[in-house]
Amino acid sequence: MIDRYSHPEISAIWELENKFRIWTDIEIYACEARANRGEVPKEDLETIKAKAKFNVEEILEIESKVHHDVIAYLTNLNSYIGPAGRHVHFGLTSSDVGDTALCVQMVQAMNLLIKRAKELLETTKQKAVEYKDLPCIGRSHGIHAEPMTLGLKFALFYAEMQRNIERMEDARSQIAVGKLSGAVGTYSNIDLEIEEYVLTKLGLAVDPIATQVISRDRHAYYLSVLGIVAASLDRMATEVRLLQKTEGREVEEPFAKGQKGSSAMPHKRNPVVCERISGISRVIRANVNVGLQNVGLWHERDISHSSAERIVLPDSTIGLDYILEKMNFVLKGIHVYPDATERTLNVTRGLIFSQKVLLWLIEKGGITREDAYLIVQENAMAVWADQNQNLRDRLKADSRCSSILKDKDLDEIFQIAPYLERIPLIFKRLGLT
Repeated sequence: MIDRYSHPEISAIWELENKFRIWTDIEIYACEARANRGEVPKEDLETIKAKAKFNVEEILEIESKVHHDVIAYLTNLNSYIGPAGRHVHFGLTSSDVGDTALCVQMVQAMNLLIKRAKELLETTKQKAVEYKDLPCIGRSHGIHAEPMTLGLKFALFYAEMQRNIERMEDARSQIAVGKLSGAVGTYSNIDLEIEEYVLTKLGLAVDPIATQVISRDRHAYYLSVLGIVAASLDRMATEVRLLQKTEGREVEEPFAKGQKGSSAMPHKRNPVVCERISGISRVIRANVNVGLQNVGLWHERDISHSSAERIVLPDSTIGLDYILEKMNFVLKGIHVYPDATERTLNVTRGLIFSQKVLLWLIEKGGITREDAYLIVQENAMAVWADQNQNLRDRLKADSRCSSILKDKDLDEIFQIAPYLERIPLIFKRLGLT
């Protein structure tokens, strides 16, 4: 997209000033295209280019009377241009301008979102490498399963963000189209050459076929991708929230000097940023349904989509921009407590090694999987029931196990290092070195 449409803040993209600026460019480019074809006198084109301007407050005042935003805009624009304004909007319909400009805005927004996503991608990469070898417990159903490393969690975020960026780039491509094909998309009062000229100037592709509007499956896909990215951020934030629980406190989101966690309990350090990310993610995902509902318009167009889009597109893009930045803030400054990860690994007193025991009994003892499973499970359940017991001692005292696995075998089994031996291969596959 050309520099004229770059914005440091995503909210500026959705301001009326930016929208009307794009509308003005579309109208001027259309006049230029017609002038190139000899349909607009050169002096009139120069007048249009020199005098074309608008005033947002004046447009809104006119719209309050005519109840049509494009007519209000054109009335205001032509009040500055004068007689040469008769060439403006010639052969066009409102959606030619409005829909094309909306696609420009959506591309602008996605450009900023992709930039944010790439910043987060880099942070996940750094954290994955930094904590590649830090052992921690893996969980399934929230229950301790087997050892892994904290770096693997960040590596998973990294791979997911890579896919998200690919989706975002594809959604940008899908929405980077425009149309200037008239009332029902038949080019009855405008030539295809004019459309091609204007869209080239805007950095958009020609939508090969449209009705009076650009088909809303494009917008639905765009919103769906925003929803998927938001869901990924919720996943990351939820993981931090769970790991920050007092029972483990393996990691913790940044807590600033002077920050307060609770009006009642001075000791509290709450994962409020991550909770905010999760909450805003829900709004963005809910907006996806609005995009899907907007696909089925009546015949060649209605405007039931328009009012909804004026809410969900700014809200979703601004919201996602915010939580991308906040997730990057959290991961960049995350507190990691290695002592807590080590302590948590030992909470279940050896139960996390149960699968290794199972496999060794099968392999070394030549017994069936069912018999081996029974031996390990009976002892594991006893450890769950009695806080003073551990799995290794229970197995050593069980003749069904000790007749097969000796002390040196148990010493080898109850080690964390073997669980982590192939993690470098996963990192290599991801390109994380």
